[in-house]
Amino acid sequence: MNFRREFEIAFVGLKPGLHHFEYQVDDKFFTNYGEQDFSNCNATVKLELDKKNGFMFLKFDVDGTIDVNCDRCGNPLTLQLWDEFKVMVKLVDNPDEMNEQEEDPDVYYISHGESHLHLADWIYEFINLSIPLQKTCPPDEEGNTQCNQEVLAKLSQAKETDKVASPVWEALNKLKDLK
Repeated sequence: MNFRREFEIAFVGLKPGLHHFEYQVDDKFFTNYGEQDFSNCNATVKLELDKKNGFMFLKFDVDGTIDVNCDRCGNPLTLQLWDEFKVMVKLVDNPDEMNEQEEDPDVYYISHGESHLHLADWIYEFINLSIPLQKTCPPDEEGNTQCNQEVLAKLSQAKETDKVASPVWEALNKLKDLK
C-alpha cells in the first residue's frame, strides 16, 4: 500500500457517528520527514473520528516506545510515548483563508469538495509532541541517577575548567558581589 494512502481516510463514504481507526508507526514512517533524534519507533496511534454534518472531531491516542539518548550523559534510553490530541476539522468554502486566520491550532479547515483526510502530518506531529522535552536516565530504587558516572565526572571537570580559565566570569562575579 502506498505510504500516503495508508494514512488517509475517505470520510465522504462514512456515515455520521463514531468511527475507529488504528495505525502502527515505525521508523519507516519517518523517512519522508528526514532524520529524527530518535530511533526504533514502535507506536500505535488510535483515532476516534466523530463525523457530524459539516465538521468532524478527531481524537488521537498515541502509545508506544522510542529509543533516544540521554541529554545528560548520552546513554541509550527507551522512552514510553503516551499522549492524547484532539482536532476539529470543519468543512468550508475557503479553507486556505480560514486556516491562515485561525488562531486555535486544534481547529483545521478543509474544502467541501475534499473527500479524504490526510493524517500523516498530524501523526508525525503528535508522535514528536509525545516525546518528553527532557530525556534523562531515570533514578534507581535509592533515587540515584543511572547516568554514566564517567561522563558526568568529565562534564563536572570541564565545568570547573571553564570557571578558572575565563577572566570574563571573574569580572562578572564581581558585579554579583555589589548587591
